[in-house]
Amino acid sequence: YSASHVVVSLVKNYPNYLIINLDKLDYCASLKNLETVSEKENYKFIQGDICEPDFIKRLFETEKIDIVLHFAAQTHVDLSFWHALEFTYVNVYGTNVLVAAAHEANVEKFVYVSTDEVYGGSTDEEFDESSPKRPTNPYASSKAAAECFVQSYWERYQFPVVITRSSNVYGPHQYPEKVIPKFISLLHQNRKCCIHGSGLQRRNFLYAADVVEAFLTVLKEGKPGEIYNIGTNFEMSIAQLAKELIRLIKKTSSESEMEHWMDYVKDRPTNDLRYPMNSEKMHNLGWRPKVAWKEGIKKTIEWYKENFHNWKNSEKALEPFPVAEPFAQLTGP
Repeated sequence: YSASHVVVSLVKNYPNYLIINLDKLDYCASLKNLETVSEKENYKFIQGDICEPDFIKRLFETEKIDIVLHFAAQTHVDLSFWHALEFTYVNVYGTNVLVAAAHEANVEKFVYVSTDEVYGGSTDEEFDESSPKRPTNPYASSKAAAECFVQSYWERYQFPVVITRSSNVYGPHQYPEKVIPKFISLLHQNRKCCIHGSGLQRRNFLYAADVVEAFLTVLKEGKPGEIYNIGTNFEMSIAQLAKELIRLIKKTSSESEMEHWMDYVKDRPTNDLRYPMNSEKMHNLGWRPKVAWKEGIKKTIEWYKENFHNWKNSEKALEPFPVAEPFAQLTGP
């Protein structure tokens, strides 16, 4: 989802570069996100899986790739509690396959896109890039493990890897299993926002366009072997978020009417309270978030009015907890 915004920006702003978009087209993918660039001469889409070593090796041999931005991952935290094996397979094994092939192909820069969740939760301590990793859910654990594999290629071979850890990203193109598009879509259908547990968990939200700028900055200025926090000071609780969206979509500021549109459901097994991050390192590269919440959320609400059905299974995403087929158990050769 974030990657679709980055791809569109790269294709439009760098006509002399061929941008290759590799995607498995899993349940949460939609090629409609790339429609604005799909016919451009410097854009190429390839359907494929990072967990297939022979395919990935051949891709690097045939396409002569210079730079890799590795966004591919299973990312839905709720789902990770029930499908930890799939998250480990895709996020850890898949990353291992990709970084090994990129190293063999002498890629100039390999950017691994991680998450603030690798730090675990904190109520007061602000995390910087040297803070220890203490992940509390299978998704975050798989991203932390993948980071270790990526970092080891710098330590062992001086292979030019860069790791980014970003706050929650919101905006157009996001599959509606994530909290902001889920709440927007539920309210558009006159259904209640399903809030896990107390709703007091706080999250930092970054608009997609700001994240694009962050990745373009990392591509140009990011130093090999370094980690960069891509964060924002803008933070709100999930209950606050629901009220904000109810106010904007249902045009009400009545507390009792807001409560009517909020449905508190069972919490997931662990739910970190906050992920406060220090992003001074990114600020020193010249990047800061620019899009105000008021502007970003308005654009996001408008987009989902028209584009909710960009995914064939979007209705399934609105369940309080994800409903998915069990992941096939891995078998040996």
